Amino acid sequence: MIRVVGNRARAAIIRSQRITGLTPGVIAELVAEVGPLCHERHQRALAARPRRRAVGAGAKHKLVFVDRLLATLVHLRHGATHDVLACWFGVDRSTITRATGEVRPLLAERGCTIAPGRRRRTLAEVIDHLGADGHTGIIDGTEVRVRRPAAGRKDREKFISGKNKQNAVKSMVVTDAEGRLLYCSPAEPASVADITHARKLGLVKLLADGPAVEILADAGYQGLGAQTGGRVVTPPHRKFKKNPPAWYEEMHERQLGPVRGPSAALLRQGHDRDTGHR
Repeated sequence: MIRVVGNRARAAIIRSQRITGLTPGVIAELVAEVGPLCHERHQRALAARPRRRAVGAGAKHKLVFVDRLLATLVHLRHGATHDVLACWFGVDRSTITRATGEVRPLLAERGCTIAPGRRRRTLAEVIDHLGADGHTGIIDGTEVRVRRPAAGRKDREKFISGKNKQNAVKSMVVTDAEGRLLYCSPAEPASVADITHARKLGLVKLLADGPAVEILADAGYQGLGAQTGGRVVTPPHRKFKKNPPAWYEEMHERQLGPVRGPSAALLRQGHDRDTGHR
């Protein structure tokens, strides 16, 4: 089989942020940091069981670590199947499956970088970070297509997305106002609603008991605002067009309060139009 990805193609993949979603500098940092961890974990696994041959004997990896990392990044960003990636990298599908299975846990353990020397690995740490620094957070659900579960599996229908009508898994992503990734939750079957997933992750309790922080969300999270005292801001619900609750009015007054002059009048007119006020 001819190997499709050579040095020139690999360099083109690294340079194109549209393919991996990361800049060349970030990819270089991942290679330097995650590569040794992957090698160390592999060596520990080899030495942890009885052996008839010396460590290092036998078949070698068909993909160098850079290619394994790139294959994992492309799979995570675009949801490309292992069969497609195998054709692209010129290897067998099982090689891609093994590569992504090794690299994904290491990326998850690494966590997301908030600032130099600071990382957040749990949703609670991210909420504390947003509250301490006074930042606004953004949450949304993202889906990745997966293979259809085998026939006869009792929970086969759980993976069908109600929105896309495809087999997928769903994760909740948290970013700051500038779009920097802060947290990506463990995957759930795509049939789970966005708001249900957020509740299962404990977002309501974290916002109710934690620091004052504002979270922006789309209409899929309507209802969390009432449960968190207005800390989750969503588009106005249709039932709020008349007689909106007190927390909803206070939230919008707080947002529009510092604005003065003609801009404030325009914003208030838009707010009154959304809520049905005259």
